[in-house]
Amino acid sequence: MFKKLILLLTMSVVICMNAQQKAEQALKTFEQKYPQEKIHLLLNKNNFVAGDYIWFKSFVFDGYSTSSISTTLFVELYDRNKKQISKKLFPLLNGEGSGSISLPASLKEDVYYIRAYTTWMANFSEDFQLVKPIAVYNPSSPEKLTVDSNPNWTASVHPESGTFIDGISTKVAVRLQSNEVSTSDWEGYVTDTENPNAKISTVKGFDQNVGMFNITPTSGKKYQLVIQDKAGRKQSINLPEVAPSGINLQVTSNVDAIKYTLKAKNLSNESQYYKILGTINNQLVYKAQIGTISDETQYSIPNNQLISGILQLTVFDDKENIVANRLSFVQPQLLQTEEPTLQSLSVKSTPRGKVSFDIAKEAKSSSYTVLVIDANTKSTEEDQSLLSSLWLTGDIASKIYNPAQYFIKNRNTDALDALLISEQWKRFDWKSIISGNYPMIKYTPENYLSYKGKINIEGKPAPNTDLNLIFNSGSGPKVFQIKSDNNAFFSLNNLIFEDSMKFSYQLNSDPKQIKNNYSVYFQPNYSFVPYGKNLPLTHYKLIQRPNDDQIPAEILRSVASINFQKNINEKTTDIEEIKLKGEKKDKTKQLNKELSSPLFRGANEEVFDFVNDLQSPGTTNVLQWLQGRVAGLQIQTRNGTYVPYLRDAVVNTYIDEIQVNPSEIGNLSVSDIAMVKVIKGFFSGGFGGGNGAIAIYTRRGGSTGATTKPSQLRQISLVGYDKEEPFNNLIYENDGLKNISQDTRSVLYWNPFLEVQPKEATTVQFYGNDDAKNYRLIIMGYDKNKDMPVYYNEIIP
Repeated sequence: MFKKLILLLTMSVVICMNAQQKAEQALKTFEQKYPQEKIHLLLNKNNFVAGDYIWFKSFVFDGYSTSSISTTLFVELYDRNKKQISKKLFPLLNGEGSGSISLPASLKEDVYYIRAYTTWMANFSEDFQLVKPIAVYNPSSPEKLTVDSNPNWTASVHPESGTFIDGISTKVAVRLQSNEVSTSDWEGYVTDTENPNAKISTVKGFDQNVGMFNITPTSGKKYQLVIQDKAGRKQSINLPEVAPSGINLQVTSNVDAIKYTLKAKNLSNESQYYKILGTINNQLVYKAQIGTISDETQYSIPNNQLISGILQLTVFDDKENIVANRLSFVQPQLLQTEEPTLQSLSVKSTPRGKVSFDIAKEAKSSSYTVLVIDANTKSTEEDQSLLSSLWLTGDIASKIYNPAQYFIKNRNTDALDALLISEQWKRFDWKSIISGNYPMIKYTPENYLSYKGKINIEGKPAPNTDLNLIFNSGSGPKVFQIKSDNNAFFSLNNLIFEDSMKFSYQLNSDPKQIKNNYSVYFQPNYSFVPYGKNLPLTHYKLIQRPNDDQIPAEILRSVASINFQKNINEKTTDIEEIKLKGEKKDKTKQLNKELSSPLFRGANEEVFDFVNDLQSPGTTNVLQWLQGRVAGLQIQTRNGTYVPYLRDAVVNTYIDEIQVNPSEIGNLSVSDIAMVKVIKGFFSGGFGGGNGAIAIYTRRGGSTGATTKPSQLRQISLVGYDKEEPFNNLIYENDGLKNISQDTRSVLYWNPFLEVQPKEATTVQFYGNDDAKNYRLIIMGYDKNKDMPVYYNEIIP
């Protein structure tokens, strides 16, 4: 999954060579059988009004890499009373997806919640599912949202590694928690309870979440921390009782290495050695055994082969009891990210002026998500960024205010360190997995959508019975045959289609024998999982709207923008991002939709259009022409016949979705070919497997041989993925738009899947609104070769 460093080091004299390995074995089992997914959502904007659309881009990660586990994202919208307003399904391709949610115009002004998860995530704690509050405004609502300007907060103290030992100088993190917006201006001091007027140590808050101080505790003394914010609110917190003995793990994260020291006091001789395990993303990346603890010895874990992320260091005694534990971030000074290279920036500063730039041709990501907003508006990335979801909140269940601040350019690495001192790793519990208690798996990941069915004849199950499915496409009806198993069940797997899929079906038997007395049942193999937790509290509250209420300018602009978009949609029917290439791409998509049935559409497919793209194969065999044009596809000659291979396995060939021998393709004139599609991996037309397909569609199209009379067919419609509402990236060069008034758009460009041109720069162009002076440009993707995020979030020009 990523480069990892296993250091099996003997730091001192190891007394017991046959050390217990239960922790390592338990961790390996957890890593292999229980991978952990997490989600980041980028919304097109931060606040919404009733009648708006929410557009989003989703990234699903398995640890610190894009996930290949789940192929479907479940998205739900709730009100504050946990009443579900909508639920939707969207496909994921290599861990990425996009979609939209319609907000009814009648929606009352309030806080609403977007929940996003995969079925695999539903096997684990709901703490790690994404639940994102959003504010939805409606000036006609009787109540209005307001921010609580008098936040209440609570504080807690957390000694480094969880131990507070007599005579050992210890860093102590102070953690503030609040349902509202916490203050960042707070300070405090530590006293001995027997002498409260003498300040032993002071603390100044780093931010709204944490602060830190140092103290050397003494046995028998009791310590208290007093905190006060700028509004005068004060709270006293008792520090933990001072232990007379134990081990304190002290960690610093430098540019070159993670360095740690073990400080000990009054240790008994019960443990012959201590074992230190380091894990990143539930994988073992470091191991050491120490016989004698020396306060003067500092140990080092080099960063050069580690990745950015949370490192958990755990100290065990020789019976594998945990004696100290600490979270730290690897190399917070130099985050492992990439930036796209921008070129040819052109800005026309007049109202509705054209802005364009190129993304240099670099193999950093196969596609980018691009969002451009008016710089005066707020993005969801300001509070919760892709980087903070990937490296922090995706794995930390407690509430963190503005986690994005820990990964910006002028970040405070001490604040992030203090935050991690106050946290514990909750993805697994050492004691539980060592004792063999692992999560119970109830939901298994599916390959996209799947349906299960059952065939009954005369009210009884019909095992091993053939069923014909007939689909209509632009080239005529397509017939597929499936067979029920020994219990009369069958399945349709790996389905990828939007809205609904209609088809007819009939048993492949003599109608006189069954006398039409049969039934076929279809049921989806997927389901939405109810949310058991309470929805999180926010810093918003509802108050009665006064008669003389002044609507904020931002809300008025959003309402005007909705009316503006309605006006635009009425005046334009075809706005293209890049005219020539967009036109070809749209025509190819339309041809694919017309010629191929839903069962021959895969998430990982390459389409060659011989109708709209005037390329002419310089060969008489289209298989030979495909050689070198599709990654992983090899064309080999066997007994004079071209045979296609994908990943060293023969791939099936189809003409008009009828499986044929590859030798028959040599008899097909290339002038008769309309389209060739190479599908990689599983697809529905393979009915349960296959290594993909090479599907050739002729210009003739025509019937596939279905001769069933319409009266003998039954029809059914299966529900597919929810359709994403198209986003209108406005082009003012269109004549019909020049007289549109009052452009108050805050989102000026949105493209969740901007395809990268392999041999040339990728161009992005958009048009400003009436008054924007600057623009916030957000570009994100994932470099699968280097296994790191690609991220850009800056103001232009």
